[in-house]
Amino acid sequence: MPLPLILGAVALGTAVFGAKKGYDGYQKHSEADDIVKAAQGRYDGEKLEFDKVENKTTTALDILGRKELEIGESIGEFQTLAQKLIEKLNKSLDKKLEINIPKNQQQKIENYSYTATGVIGSIVGAGAAAAAAGFAVYGGVMALGSASTGTAISSLAGAAATRAALAALGGGSLATGGMGIAGGTVILGATIVAPVLAIAGWAYDNHGEKSLKNAKEADENVTTAIEKMNRAIEHLNETIEYARKIKHVLTSIHGQFYQYFNNLEKIDSFLNDIKSRGLNTNDEIAKLGEDTVQIIGNGYALASILVDLISTPIFKFKKLNGDIVKNEDDVPELERDGDGFSVLNGDELKFNLEQATSKADKF
Repeated sequence: MPLPLILGAVALGTAVFGAKKGYDGYQKHSEADDIVKAAQGRYDGEKLEFDKVENKTTTALDILGRKELEIGESIGEFQTLAQKLIEKLNKSLDKKLEINIPKNQQQKIENYSYTATGVIGSIVGAGAAAAAAGFAVYGGVMALGSASTGTAISSLAGAAATRAALAALGGGSLATGGMGIAGGTVILGATIVAPVLAIAGWAYDNHGEKSLKNAKEADENVTTAIEKMNRAIEHLNETIEYARKIKHVLTSIHGQFYQYFNNLEKIDSFLNDIKSRGLNTNDEIAKLGEDTVQIIGNGYALASILVDLISTPIFKFKKLNGDIVKNEDDVPELERDGDGFSVLNGDELKFNLEQATSKADKF
């Protein structure tokens, strides 16, 4: 064969080979594009569902936190009125009336009420929901804890109590822009990070084989992320369920508590109007004495049940030698599982929910 024909055949073969390689490269790039687009779609769909559940969780904790704060405030009002009535009755009776409630339990109730009232006066505006959600997570423990100085929060006054309470929620003081802690952040601990799916992110280049390999790696990363989001969604749904159960039981018992509170208000109003009604003050006070003590005692008993339930952590706290571990800001640290999610305090919550309902039924 003449040399020119041989060279021409070689050139033609090279061209065909090059075209084939070019076509193969195009096919692999196309396949890589399809893999990435499908992976992105899978991720976006799951992330949308995850975001919805996370928002529902924060809302559920916000509602629970607001209820707990409301309870704390009403308990404080009840205590003030109860003490006022006892003092008024004891001034007119020969024997001194006393409320039969252990001092440590009464102190626990006062601590919780004081802290809740301080937080209510501090959370305003857009950050209120986040702070209320944080209170649902940390409230009971915070009320019984101490500020970073080691001083009990309940023993502080005014602005100092406000700063200590907000710091315990994880948000710092109002002066530093802190407004509590978002429920989702507390619960998950670890962020669900989107896998890098953009072409530039997975080193798309002129080599089809390389781009296809990177696309498959990105697809695997998406699968891993979706699996973690599914576990997170399940965890968040469990949190929502417990938040709603706690809110339901607290609302029911708080309704019972308010009946006694309302009775005290009626007694107080009656005592204030005794003279205007032309009645004998001492006689009327003598009649009301024992009944008032019974009402106050039952009210305190229900308050104690409420505070005990609120003080049951939704999540388990990290402990060392039996003591709760706190970070440098004096905030209790939550126990985490292998995914970095906070561990639900399921068994204790179930038991205390049943106990609270059973005890409240007696009143």
